[in-house]
Amino acid sequence: MKQKKVLFVATNTVRLGNTGHRTGAFLSELTHPYEEISAAEYDIDIASPQGGEIPLDGIKMDDPINAVWMNDEDFLEKIQNSIPLAEVRAHEYCAIYVAGGHGAMFDLPDDSTLQSLVADIYENDGVVAAVCHGTGGLVNCRNSQGEYLIKDHEVTGFSNAEEEMVGMEDVVPFLLQDKIQSRGASYTHGPKFSAHVVKSGRLVTGQNPASAMGVGQSVVEVLEFIETGLDLPAVNWCEWHAHP
Repeated sequence: MKQKKVLFVATNTVRLGNTGHRTGAFLSELTHPYEEISAAEYDIDIASPQGGEIPLDGIKMDDPINAVWMNDEDFLEKIQNSIPLAEVRAHEYCAIYVAGGHGAMFDLPDDSTLQSLVADIYENDGVVAAVCHGTGGLVNCRNSQGEYLIKDHEVTGFSNAEEEMVGMEDVVPFLLQDKIQSRGASYTHGPKFSAHVVKSGRLVTGQNPASAMGVGQSVVEVLEFIETGLDLPAVNWCEWHAHP
């Protein structure tokens, strides 16, 4: 049995393109999956392209889960001193989760080290997950056959309509929905800013911040399903427990 260890990846990007505005990783997209996955007794490491402090956005302390983890010394240590991706060893992890926040769109999509880690964990029968703009960290990943990892999967991420509603459609390097579709994936979505999570084989994605907790729960579900030794459905399998 593999180690019960999950790698979280977040951005180092501090500024939003040429706007001068601060950005970073959206806090609840770290804390909500962290809550779910740690509660299932998985160890969690947090990494970033450069290592060191992860800039945070969406710091809402009226969110009780944010409040808990932002007062947890171990969690704070991990986001203040994240592991550089170059020091991560893929074989140590049963899953990798990429957090969003607009900053993720600027440094994660073209990070070759992240691409290699994602491919290695996936091809070692691990789970790959992302939420919101974190899915941008997956769109350029390729498998060992040279095909895009998300090709032929059902995938979600921040929609064009959501990007337009927050006024960022001309700020981000690309529109995530369009990029997902260009990689041969089937883009799915729910209502704007409502929770929407897709499990497609060992690939789990969430549409927006409201989906972060569901992604964490789904990662645990997929990992537990893998332990049963049964074959995973190739497409969205939200009702997998009804069809073992």
